[in-house]
Amino acid sequence: MGCCVKIILAAATAATSPFPNYKDIIMTTSTNAKSYSPSASRKVAFIGLGVMGYPMAGHLALAGHQVTVYNRTASKSAAWCDEFSGTAAPRQAATPRLAATGADIVFCCVGNDDDLRGVTLGADGAFAGMQPGAVFVDHTTASATVARELYAAAKNLGLHFVDAPVSGGQGGAQNGALTVMCGGDAAAFDNVKPAGMAFSKAFTLMGDSGSGQLTKMVNQICIAGLVQGLSEAIAFGQKAGLDMNLALDVIGKGAAQSWQLENRGTTMVADKFDFGFAVDWMRKDLGLVLDEAKHNGARLPVTALVDQFYADVQAMGGRRWDTSSLIKRLK
Repeated sequence: MGCCVKIILAAATAATSPFPNYKDIIMTTSTNAKSYSPSASRKVAFIGLGVMGYPMAGHLALAGHQVTVYNRTASKSAAWCDEFSGTAAPRQAATPRLAATGADIVFCCVGNDDDLRGVTLGADGAFAGMQPGAVFVDHTTASATVARELYAAAKNLGLHFVDAPVSGGQGGAQNGALTVMCGGDAAAFDNVKPAGMAFSKAFTLMGDSGSGQLTKMVNQICIAGLVQGLSEAIAFGQKAGLDMNLALDVIGKGAAQSWQLENRGTTMVADKFDFGFAVDWMRKDLGLVLDEAKHNGARLPVTALVDQFYADVQAMGGRRWDTSSLIKRLK
């Protein structure tokens, strides 16, 4: 499928849940839309239809793959199948095992280590349904420890496991422009990359099992320091009476330029913090980072401090604000 399509996901917040529920997916032609490289159609499963997994699975369907989905809340799986009914016969499954049955590749994006074990292991886990030689690709941001554990468990069953956390946030998932950092065997990686590029702009093997998760930790360390620095800069400029939108435009053309400045600077000035990656999730990720640092001896004084600053934001009621809300502590 080589056509260009654009996915626009309208998010609405359910009264019973702090997480967004996608209602409509509208496909329109656009010169700036995601273009899918022609590749062989694969039988795939996608486990976990949250703010990231829902559009990621959508891109797989739009790229021509046969997609079976599983979500803990079955109504979301049903809604996904309804919205993608015009693609290659999307199906929903009642368990991870049933979703994985017959699939060449099983993609997954859930919450944490325990969630990941829950959908892979046991009688109803995906591993129990996968055929020999199939590949499980985990996009959860989890620990390197659980990645290596599940890699070994998969190998004992004649399966393959690739840890493949992503960067790019909700917007990157919607636009099919995620950066994916992978750990595992080269043959398994090469097998899944053509399909994974449906929702990615970069899909890179970083090394052995666990290397994807370790690279994601490096990513989160960088983000923590950058957002705190940007928060302090904006707060300082506002106290000094500067036009901060103009100031950000000027410094963004020089050495201070960053993705955070370009994409979150003006919204931080406007006191808007509803742009996806939540403070709760960042604290989970930084907890993984700090745990790993205890094992490898890395010194992370700034990261540890920013983690505590995010705890302050949580205490202010900002658990679902996005990560740029660090500035709220300074106002």
